[in-house]
Amino acid sequence: MKVLRLIVFVLNGLVTLSQLPAYGVDRVTVKGDTVEVIPVYHASLGLRIGGRLVLADPAWETNRYVNLTNPILILITHSHRDHFDLQVLRFVVGKDTWVVAPPDVTQKLPQGITTNIVALSNGQSTNVQGMTIFAVPMYNVTPERLRFHPRGVGNGYVLQCDSARIYISGDTEDIHEMLELKDIDIAFVCMDGQYTMNVEQAARAVRTFKPRIVYPYHYRNASCEEFQKLVGKDSGVEVRIMNWYPAH
Repeated sequence: MKVLRLIVFVLNGLVTLSQLPAYGVDRVTVKGDTVEVIPVYHASLGLRIGGRLVLADPAWETNRYVNLTNPILILITHSHRDHFDLQVLRFVVGKDTWVVAPPDVTQKLPQGITTNIVALSNGQSTNVQGMTIFAVPMYNVTPERLRFHPRGVGNGYVLQCDSARIYISGDTEDIHEMLELKDIDIAFVCMDGQYTMNVEQAARAVRTFKPRIVYPYHYRNASCEEFQKLVGKDSGVEVRIMNWYPAH
């Protein structure tokens, strides 16, 4: 009987462990400091900067965030459900969490979710716990995609920390505001080709604004390997490919 109980206990533990997310954490050293990159799912990601957790567009299932609660900062790019998820927000937000988002999102936040909310429009900036957040444009320019992300509604972000400048594109195409970015250490660039720019657009953009390291994300079925090939070694940009679509 004791053996049977032990087997049941072990099996229950294995089921629980199988439901926990397996993050493929990457690490980038910038000026002696380490930035941990945590791909969560699709356009959702985590960053650990000096031991402080930052989440961008936390969405999808709460079980993906069991180890990613109480961030110091949450960045939300726009109100589409694969970027803005109230159930996940309620799960991860702690008493000291700041939420930075465009007005289209902050207007939809329920009262009481957090008192630390900053609404930023394109071109505005704020400072949270020593980190400066710049809201940069994200929008579509291809005629058949214009309805997905109109100009001025959503934000991309440049996050300026002590040692690193990090760009999170949100859902966008290769707009001139992206091409004019300077001194980006780490970039997260979307490229699904349906709602955002395609692989070719993303590669051309990266070759233009030249981040030190780029992570393709929000890529669905697009080829990260083709993106890496098009960016090319001669660009001076390091492409790092991670799995944004894990089973759990």
